[in-house]
Amino acid sequence: MYLPILQLQSEDLPSYALVCGDPRRAEVISQKLTNVRELAFAREYRTFVGEYNGVQLAVVSHGVGCPGAAVCFEELIKGGVTTLIRVGTAGSYSADHPAGSLVVSTAAVRADGLTRQLVPDGFPAVADGDIVNALLEKALESEGVVKKGITVTLDAFFTGVVEIPHKQYKASGAIAVEMEIAALYIIATLRGARAGAILAIDGYADSDLAAEYDPHTNVVANAIEREIDAALGAIVKLAN
Repeated sequence: MYLPILQLQSEDLPSYALVCGDPRRAEVISQKLTNVRELAFAREYRTFVGEYNGVQLAVVSHGVGCPGAAVCFEELIKGGVTTLIRVGTAGSYSADHPAGSLVVSTAAVRADGLTRQLVPDGFPAVADGDIVNALLEKALESEGVVKKGITVTLDAFFTGVVEIPHKQYKASGAIAVEMEIAALYIIATLRGARAGAILAIDGYADSDLAAEYDPHTNVVANAIEREIDAALGAIVKLAN
């Protein structure tokens, strides 16, 4: 089967995939694999396949925001991928989770627009429990803060006239905010796949804590390295 947006043939896809926003991060992840091939680079969608500790997997970038990412998730699942793990970044709601921390998302607040067009209001966006456990186990093997909990998926990055209710989400118990996980969890549920996500904290979304945003520090780079290793380790654990 040809997947026209990713520009892939389904027979080239394995059952496992790591997905990330940045095409450059997809390349970085691919460098940890053996027998690597780049299959396609169309728009924001860059795809590699290879092996990690004997497990075949794909690494695919999905860009920023739910609508474009949803296209990626839909075509990957249509092409035979059954397990998807997002490796991303997020803003923290707590001083207990500063830049450089890792967060494993157990569920996502659906504050995006895309999932409202797929499922009714109130339908939960929830991670697969086995993936959550595998990610948490592998993340805890590295040094640094690791937390699991509910994350928020938003469309807006910069504020406009309408205030983004970060304080309400924080008060409700959410621990971080990003832009794609709700779409991943809802689409996986609808299409019979399983999904999870691990995030490197690159700053604060809470205005009371926020300093000048800089996601390009060594602390954040180290956290991204840790989350990539945790996600690859989780794939191996799940495969075995």
